Amino acid sequence: MAIGLGLSIGTVNTVSALAEEGSAKAPPGRRSAAERSPAITRRTTLAFDSTGMARVGMMPRHGRAIAEFADLGQPKTMRARVGHRALTAADLIAVVAECLITEARRDRRAVDAEVTLTHPAGYSAGQVGELRAALDAIGLRQVALVAEPIAAATWLEAERGPLMPGLALVYDLGGANLDITLVRVGPGCPRNPIVGVPIRSSEFGGRAFGALVAARAGSGAAVASVSSAVTGSTADELRTIHIRSSLKLVYRCLRMADVTMADVDCVLVVGGAARPVEVSQVLACELARPVITAPDPERTIADGAAIMARRVAVAAEEEAGHHHRRRHHGAHRRATARALLLSRRTRRRLTRVAIAAGMSAAGVALALALPADTVVAGLSQLGLR
Repeated sequence: MAIGLGLSIGTVNTVSALAEEGSAKAPPGRRSAAERSPAITRRTTLAFDSTGMARVGMMPRHGRAIAEFADLGQPKTMRARVGHRALTAADLIAVVAECLITEARRDRRAVDAEVTLTHPAGYSAGQVGELRAALDAIGLRQVALVAEPIAAATWLEAERGPLMPGLALVYDLGGANLDITLVRVGPGCPRNPIVGVPIRSSEFGGRAFGALVAARAGSGAAVASVSSAVTGSTADELRTIHIRSSLKLVYRCLRMADVTMADVDCVLVVGGAARPVEVSQVLACELARPVITAPDPERTIADGAAIMARRVAVAAEEEAGHHHRRRHHGAHRRATARALLLSRRTRRRLTRVAIAAGMSAAGVALALALPADTVVAGLSQLGLR
């Protein structure tokens, strides 16, 4: 059975998801929570024990956990020393991927799963190459790399498709950043469906909203005061302000792609900070376009990556089956040819022996035209068998 593993390693959280054959049996958009493929979310932290073994998402009692390394686009990328090794940020991301793959393959179904790892769409070719080299260095050459909004659009196609050719605006509100990308969807998409230039900003997201809440409560307020300041309508108001302020980035993305909101067919909202209903409500009201949000928007990108990985696995299985059928067909043809050749040789030898025994050529031809059992019985009477 073809299985795909999708990995989304974000600055704050990491999500791993599986796409199995059974997860696609229900009609698009009709799968219940119990029918969705498994997904695991954990903090994007790394801790190493005394043997150098890495653990993802754990806070050790002794020592420290490495965090804030999963964004290669930061002005100063992190480096960490583990034992005698100096690991770059790309190396740390590769270690996280290796841990997640090892964990997933403990399940016997996922032993041969294809793997797709996502990365921000704004990465340069050099940054993607650095991540590719880090994966290859630890034996993960089979892991495919894909931009996050492309994986999100793959989920959209699988969940709500088939789609008409058009544009989708992917609004990715994560814990540390907001990413806005235009992606072509539907039949006839180019290999790289991203349109224009993706935009990333740390002014919006879960952390930025937390800072907005703290500012509203007062810089010297206690934790209890902060909590009481954002209950009920106050929290809704602050979140609405936060999302409306981000629309300037949406329009900038549209201008850079030389399109307008009228050219956009839908808005796909993903990311862990996009769970509150106010996010999709504000976007739908302000942008006047259909807004699509998954039941758990934090896992949308990992789900899309898993779907892409499963498609690769299905294609590999089909190719292997086609190759097996070709080999079987070729072996059958060779066996038939050998049987025919042996039959001709046998006929020639029988003809020579029968003529030597005094039969005429016409009699031999007539005998060979008879059923095999009759010929064998006649040869036995002649003492030739």
